[in-house]
Amino acid sequence: MSPVLAGVLQLLALVAALALAYIPLGDYMARVYSSDKHWRVEKWIYKGIGADPATEMRWPAYLRGVLAFSAVGVLFLYVLQRVQGVLPGSLGFCAIDPDQAFNTAASFVSNTNWQSYYGEQAMGHVVQTAGLAVQNFVSAAVGIAVAVALVRGFARSRTGELGNFWSDLVRGTVRILIPLSVVAAIVLVACGAIQNFSGIHEVGQFTGGSQQWNGGAVASQEAVKELGTNGGGYFNANSAHPFENPTPFTNLFEIFLLLVIPVAMTRTFGRMVGSLKQGYAILATMATIWVGFVALMMWTEFAHHGPAFQIAGGAMEGKEQRFGVGASSIFAVSTTLTSTGAVDSFHSSFTGLGGGITILGMQLGEIAPGGTGSGLYGILILAVIAVFIAGLMVGRTPEYLGKKIGTREIKFAACYILVTPALVLVFTAAAMALPTPGHSMTNSGAHGFSEILYAYSSGANNNGSAFAGLNADTQWFNSTIGLAMLLGRFLPMVFVLALAGSLAEQRPVPETAGTLRTHKPLFVGLLVGAILIITGLTYFPALALGPLAEGLAS
Repeated sequence: MSPVLAGVLQLLALVAALALAYIPLGDYMARVYSSDKHWRVEKWIYKGIGADPATEMRWPAYLRGVLAFSAVGVLFLYVLQRVQGVLPGSLGFCAIDPDQAFNTAASFVSNTNWQSYYGEQAMGHVVQTAGLAVQNFVSAAVGIAVAVALVRGFARSRTGELGNFWSDLVRGTVRILIPLSVVAAIVLVACGAIQNFSGIHEVGQFTGGSQQWNGGAVASQEAVKELGTNGGGYFNANSAHPFENPTPFTNLFEIFLLLVIPVAMTRTFGRMVGSLKQGYAILATMATIWVGFVALMMWTEFAHHGPAFQIAGGAMEGKEQRFGVGASSIFAVSTTLTSTGAVDSFHSSFTGLGGGITILGMQLGEIAPGGTGSGLYGILILAVIAVFIAGLMVGRTPEYLGKKIGTREIKFAACYILVTPALVLVFTAAAMALPTPGHSMTNSGAHGFSEILYAYSSGANNNGSAFAGLNADTQWFNSTIGLAMLLGRFLPMVFVLALAGSLAEQRPVPETAGTLRTHKPLFVGLLVGAILIITGLTYFPALALGPLAEGLAS
């Protein structure tokens, strides 16, 4: 079987699996967030944290819950790393330096999972499980909660209430992420991923020394790492490591895990707003971009330039032999379009244009299908922008899902789409202008610039993957990328929740003959075009200096 055909067949199998899970998972999540009943374990949690799940919140109160919970998470994880040296199960590792502890705490709480350290050489069992793994669950649940609050803003009328943050957080964790992660972890263990709390072992004797490996609760963290679109690996090699991702089947299974919740949330959206067709339109937009990016990536990586590529069957540098070019291309596109950041190959070693596709995927805002929750609210914001553009074209007040998009709403949406590009471009420009950050670049020229651009695109968009040539474990990068991750996560949430509150206060507008049909292919095309044009106008100059220049020169 040719490598190209193998890649296409894996793509078809992945699409089929997602299609099978779409309706049951999407409907289940809609029931989770629409039910007024609480499980017993949830009641214990509410009692323990002193929350009343029946109290409805307006958007400022909902936002305060998000920010307060996340701030406590950053502080707890920072302290846990700083005292690691005296904790049991530390494997002999010492406390994490302050700048790296801040960076890691910001990273995992913001659902970015950027890692400027070697996981197997820095973090003990307690930090990995009680710190990082816990944030894998709750940071994903926060993203889903904010998305559900925005959906309620569209679904409700003449009220500013968006639900209860604490209830949404607990339900997302207890009813969705934990059960799915348990099942996924069992599958991974059955297929060869490790799950233990063993210490450090020497593996074989080699000239000049021996190799050391430590165990860990890898399969359980790998499951939620993908399901929650987190991406932080137990080992530095991430999902390219055989302990995390042993076989071609587990590789495809992990791609399925990182896509399934964001894809199914479009069904949840359609169910909660009372129109499944609206959910299908959003899904079609996501699928169009995702399939287009996968096709482009396969084309760039399978293109044969010279005998070495022809013998290897494609650009195999930086890719695992057990996965090949096709599966690595699917993984790379999926992880950068979903804010996951997990990698089964090294994006820095992709072709110039292939690396550019991964950067552009993040710069789109990771909305195809995006992160758990963040993908849905991101694309809904862009749908509001697209409706506004359509309204300007025909000279009528724009409407979306029965809600008018007025001055207030469009300001919130505009602020949302400006935050992350500003963070990416300002921090990239500062790093390139100052003398010290440039010392961390392994490569010079266009590829070196791409390393910096990729790092801040990954941080501000809460992705977490990296061009491996950049040494980001410095005070400059730990501090600035940490700030980019926090601001890129929580500033957009401010505008999302403010928009949700504004929409929930409106009265529904009756549909007329002049209303734009937002469930039709015409709107899907408009939305895809708006996404690509907005991103292109924002990032094209920076991309031209980096991956485009490298790709055209090769």
